[in-house]
Amino acid sequence: MFSMKRFSTAVLLALSVVTTFASGCERESIEGIWQGTLKYPGLELRIAFRFSVMPDGKLQASMMRPDESEIEIPVSRIVLEGSDLQLEIAPVNGSFEGQYQVKEGIIEGQWKQGQRSQPLILKRVSEIVKPARPQTPIPPYPYNEEDVTFVNREANIELAGTLTWPKEEHPCPAVILIPGVGAHDRDYFILGHRPFLVLSDYLTRRGIAVLRFDERGVGASKGDRSQATSEDYARDVIAGIDFLKERKEINPHLIGLIGHSEGGTIASLAAARSPDVAYIVMMGSPGLPGVEYNYQYEESMGRALGLSEEAIAAKRAFQERVLNVVLHEKDYAAAEEKLRRIYQESDPRMSDMQEKAVVKRLLSPWFRFSVAHDPGDTLRTVKCPVLAITGEKDVHVPPAGNIEAIRHALETGGNRDYTVEELPGLNHFFQTAETGAPLEYGKIEETISPIVLELVGVWILEHTELNN
Repeated sequence: MFSMKRFSTAVLLALSVVTTFASGCERESIEGIWQGTLKYPGLELRIAFRFSVMPDGKLQASMMRPDESEIEIPVSRIVLEGSDLQLEIAPVNGSFEGQYQVKEGIIEGQWKQGQRSQPLILKRVSEIVKPARPQTPIPPYPYNEEDVTFVNREANIELAGTLTWPKEEHPCPAVILIPGVGAHDRDYFILGHRPFLVLSDYLTRRGIAVLRFDERGVGASKGDRSQATSEDYARDVIAGIDFLKERKEINPHLIGLIGHSEGGTIASLAAARSPDVAYIVMMGSPGLPGVEYNYQYEESMGRALGLSEEAIAAKRAFQERVLNVVLHEKDYAAAEEKLRRIYQESDPRMSDMQEKAVVKRLLSPWFRFSVAHDPGDTLRTVKCPVLAITGEKDVHVPPAGNIEAIRHALETGGNRDYTVEELPGLNHFFQTAETGAPLEYGKIEETISPIVLELVGVWILEHTELNN
């Protein structure tokens, strides 16, 4: 399924640069920033290269993905011979081969990452333009901020994040922010947006302490994600609760969780496991059982990307074959063989490497858990107050079915304090949207609708002020 989760932050390596060139003139004329756009189904992402000539005359370069990260990744190999340019970027398994057309002012070629290849035209730009993000807060902040670390002792993993809290001296309520599917940093950086920075700033200004952290294996946090499931991430969150309980600035009885998308599922898992969770907020989170939700997601996203109903039906039939193996074949080798056969029948052009990558993800502990898990089973055991909101235009987690499933689970489980709302005009990231399609996310200047910020803030204060 599509998700911002797939935007991973590459590990930076100290890489040597091998450079050849035809002449000093060509070397110097390419110096500067060159930018292009990679196009994926329903999404466009910028990619850029910064070339510079070192004092010893060698050409050096770094790659930037300004819509995904602010990190510059060293180019590990550069070859410029005449008009032929070759770049290799080992940390992301990427490469570019193109023709430097000096008169036209472009570098035209092919970008390849893994087994995926697509045309890419680079044009010179004076700078990387950052999209307008008016809600992103600018320091200094009118509250306390501290970089912190805490440990999931069960998994022996150290996690790193940022804690913000009001300057008032009495212990205050607190909340931990949990992002959706994939490897995300503490700000939940997506297409130039920092929704968790915006949310934490808003809540802290309202008197609520906030802990946001790099997920395991991301940024400054340690840990291996390859074998982790949503339950493991819930244990990371509980470790954060244990950390907050020891802080004198925090009221240990008023620590809640806010989870976006899969983060809401993780929040409910943590609340079901720990009595220390005072409340949870689920934002755009699925309520349908894993298999049903996966079918719904593919259909919803297919329509958002303009696929025909015939194509969507064919994809559904293919999915049923794949998920049947994922759910019922427990032997890894047998499941791998069956899945590879299905993909070979579906697309004989798929390379062996592509097949292995797809199958590895499908048989990962995380995916197998997510498909088999029914959020309703967990929510029926959650007794703390729950706020569950979804956007009317959400194509990732459509309101239809998910809202009803969440409400039904909380009601039948006997939860006495829950609110479930569908909010008009908002997409999966709670931006005011026209269609809700992924292509809009980066083009919308709004990071989170002010209506949502106020709704969440007021609800938390109502559920904590009387007890604070």
